[in-house]
Amino acid sequence: MKRVVAIALGVLAVSAGIYAQSNDAEIERALMPAPRNMRDGATVVHWKADGTYDTLKKGTGPLLCYDWSGMPGKQPFAVQCTSIKNLDRVAQNLKLASITDPAARKAEVEKLEKEGKRVKPEFGSAWLTMNAASKEAANHVHTTIAVPNATMASMGLPDNPKQGGLWIMAAGTSEAHLMIPGQ
Repeated sequence: MKRVVAIALGVLAVSAGIYAQSNDAEIERALMPAPRNMRDGATVVHWKADGTYDTLKKGTGPLLCYDWSGMPGKQPFAVQCTSIKNLDRVAQNLKLASITDPAARKAEVEKLEKEGKRVKPEFGSAWLTMNAASKEAANHVHTTIAVPNATMASMGLPDNPKQGGLWIMAAGTSEAHLMIPGQ
């Protein structure tokens, strides 16, 4: 009997060690786009296909990071960090990404916008994203700044990239964000 208990405890210890290593690797990947000075305080979550998540690392700061590689609409390597206040927006984005038909997805986004049910991101929050065919190919962080419902008139910035420089993409919608050239 003692031998059975010892074997069972050994299996549990090995399983826990493998699970912890798996979490450590996911946490490390998720933190790749995070600014160095914010990594220690960042919260890291693991998204599930149903739009819920598990917290892998509880942070003390305002940054939320996640690895959603291979999820619907995402590249094989896809990691992102943003404000923890955007958690509901990310969950909604994940649910929308599961709509595989682009026209149907666009229609659902427009419907949610019209009904006032599209979750708005925190105004001024950064979205730091790395996407690539593999982790090794991920070589830059694409940064955008959320400015929900901003327009050329309200921000004094162009709503297209023709002039060069900073511009508002998706102006007038909850998806409006500042595009930063060279990113």
